[in-house]
Amino acid sequence: MIAAMKDHDKPRKDAISSVISAIKKVAIDEGHRDDITEELVDRVILKELKTVQEQIDGCPAERTELMAEYKFRYDVISAYAPKLMSAEEVETLLKEKYADLIATKNKGMIMKTVMAELKGKADGKVINQTVAKLCL
Repeated sequence: MIAAMKDHDKPRKDAISSVISAIKKVAIDEGHRDDITEELVDRVILKELKTVQEQIDGCPAERTELMAEYKFRYDVISAYAPKLMSAEEVETLLKEKYADLIATKNKGMIMKTVMAELKGKADGKVINQTVAKLCL
C-alpha cells in the first residue's frame, strides 16, 4: 500500500486499502484484534476476491468503465491471494489420505471431513465436484 501511495496510484491503493479494512474488521469481529493469523488473512482475501468476481459477473456490458475498475481490483487482489489447489491436486490428496472414507460413497461425510482440512487451500466448488466424481 505504501508503494502504491508513493507512486500516486490511487486505484491500487484503494483496492489494497479495502482488503486491509476487511481483514481488520473480521479480526475485530472474531476477537483477534492484536493477533491476526495468516489463515484469517487468506480467508478474507479469498472472500474479497469472490465478491469482486461476482461484481464483474453482474456488471452490465455497456458499463465499460465500471467493468474496467472491477477487473483492475480483481487483478490487484488476486496478486495477494493464496494459491489454491487444482482439481487434480485435490483428487490426488483425496485418493491418498481418504481412500477408506471415499470407499463408503457417503458424500456428506466425506465433504464434512475434507472441508475441515482443505478450507482456504482449495475452492469449495472444486472439492465438491471432485468428491462427486469419486463417489460415482
